[in-house]
Amino acid sequence: MTDFLHPKNEFLQKVIAIIEENLSDEHFEVPDLAEQLNMSRSNLLRKIKSITGFSVSVYIRQVRLYHAREMLKGDSFTISEVSYKVGFSSTSYFTKCFREAFGYPPGEERRRPQPEIGEEDDIPTSNGLKAKVLIIAGAIIVIVSALLISRNIGKPIELDKSIAVLPFKNDSDDSSNVYIINGLMETILDNLQKIEDLDVTSRTTVEKYRGVNKTIPELARELRVSYFVEGSGQKVGDQILLTIQLIDAKNDRHVWSQQYEREAKDIFKLQMEVAKNIAQKIEAIITPDEQRRIEKIPTENLVAYDFFLKGSDLLNEAESNEPLYEAIDYFQRAIKEDSKFAHPYAYIAICYYYLDIYLADKQFGQAINTYADKALLFDEELPESLLAKALFYMQDQQYELAADYFEKTLEYSPSSARVHNYLSDIYANYIPNTEKYLVHAIQGIRAAVSDQDSSTASFTYLHLSNALAQTGFINDAEKYVQASLDYNPENLFAEYLYIYIRLAQNFNMERAKNELLATLNKDTTRLDIIQEVAKVCYTMEDYKEAWKYYRKFISLKEMWGLDIYHSEDVKIAFVLDRIGEKGVAGEYYKAFLAFAESDDSIYRDLNMCAYYAAKGDVEKGMKYLKAFTKQKDFQYWIVLFLEKDPMILRLSKHSDFDKTLKQINENFWAQHRDIREMLEEEGVI
Repeated sequence: MTDFLHPKNEFLQKVIAIIEENLSDEHFEVPDLAEQLNMSRSNLLRKIKSITGFSVSVYIRQVRLYHAREMLKGDSFTISEVSYKVGFSSTSYFTKCFREAFGYPPGEERRRPQPEIGEEDDIPTSNGLKAKVLIIAGAIIVIVSALLISRNIGKPIELDKSIAVLPFKNDSDDSSNVYIINGLMETILDNLQKIEDLDVTSRTTVEKYRGVNKTIPELARELRVSYFVEGSGQKVGDQILLTIQLIDAKNDRHVWSQQYEREAKDIFKLQMEVAKNIAQKIEAIITPDEQRRIEKIPTENLVAYDFFLKGSDLLNEAESNEPLYEAIDYFQRAIKEDSKFAHPYAYIAICYYYLDIYLADKQFGQAINTYADKALLFDEELPESLLAKALFYMQDQQYELAADYFEKTLEYSPSSARVHNYLSDIYANYIPNTEKYLVHAIQGIRAAVSDQDSSTASFTYLHLSNALAQTGFINDAEKYVQASLDYNPENLFAEYLYIYIRLAQNFNMERAKNELLATLNKDTTRLDIIQEVAKVCYTMEDYKEAWKYYRKFISLKEMWGLDIYHSEDVKIAFVLDRIGEKGVAGEYYKAFLAFAESDDSIYRDLNMCAYYAAKGDVEKGMKYLKAFTKQKDFQYWIVLFLEKDPMILRLSKHSDFDKTLKQINENFWAQHRDIREMLEEEGVI
């Protein structure tokens, strides 16, 4: 057996053992491996990639191919028998993968000289050349590092199979047909995103380059990809004319171009053909399942598909509610034409989600769920079907289920930056988990690197900075919050995060207060900043000043009818208690206790501790503080402020207080060390 199949790494040994148990099962894929390892798909992908340089699906295939190579060295099995035994249902696909892996066809294996005993076995790359595992892993780390840093932090290094599909041009004078050309572009991009071996820039990112006159080298510097696809076309009667060009971004050289002329009824075949041709030209491996999903025809009804394209074009361009309602109308007309067409059901659910997103009183929850379920009924592998269901659970505040469906979406659309951003939001705000927040912030940063001069980039860098700060990497967080502010100096979230980063570095509370007030002066209605000022005053034990800002905070909340920031109630109660407003304080204590008792997050015990500490019940307060020592994934800000919090300090005379705080600190820094290994592997720090 080869060294590849007997790695020294214990994790890889376990992975290979599981793959070997399922070697002949052609349906054994990434989700099955992740389930048996009790890991999420994204965490498995990150770990395999950091150790080997391969994606998980490619690594599974490599294990199959190495076993095939061993079997082929003897005379016991034919090529087709070996193909079947290692989980390939197609002998031709097996031959293609074998040649790409080892540089020669499987029929040559028996004729090749065998390596001498003790000779190290090499790891094949996708183009058949050989490289050592450590070289590949090291190269991947360097590449990821380059991708995760802003224009002010490092130089771009391209990934071999990274690609951006630029907005297609409408060659016709008839602008009414532009939605067809846009639909072709989007579907080709979606098909490419189904290929895990490709790294595809999102549609949102490339769309802002529509009509922008920039050279390929300029675009390459901004988007940091190895290849560009350019397209132009028109619909003339029942004919679609399409020209596609594939460009090597590094050398500004045309790799391949082709003109297509197809009847409109063959639009699906055209979209599949273009995507597969592009993947073939850059030597991307398409698995049988990926090929099956690419070749799946969404509907046989071309009228339904035309309505869908019109609705999709409106949804993509929508900046207000009116186009969303127009899009829904087109999607419903598509459903009338084909009641089993999954896409319009999913897109209606997505439209309703965005119509509801800013409303305090949600109107479309049931509709979102109904249309999402219909989409899943007719195509459970369609990424938009899964996304629609995830968005329903987001709106319904079932965040665990939302996260599950977002993760499932990534199985079928691995390059979806928006899904990683949704997951970042969940793990930052709804299911607090600092490590998962950090993982998805890292995954989503690719979109930020691409979105030059955009507020989207600023917020994605903000996510990464905030995730790093929450996990205790304060100096590294400073680098990324500076990048966030470079993209958008008006991003007040980034501005006050930077204030807290500086506070963590020097703990100058007076300076932090003054800087927060300066930020608040830029928008005096910002509830989040008002409560941050109040919290700093509370921590400084300046209770009259704290109440000044808490009173404004409460007034704005009531005026706008907002039901947010329940965790502040205990501080408000404590401040009111300290300034002699005991009656009103009691109401806030009561409200906070109800919130804390129903809290199912990792912070429940800490909230209960704060309540009893504020009420002066030291024994109960310590009981809950000790219970919190069993938690992990909590934020660095807990460690920073816990021993300075006026309420918690009321427990300081208890004999176990110092020991308990020490345990909480040790728990945090132990996880911090584990996360550091991951960040170093990813090249983030």
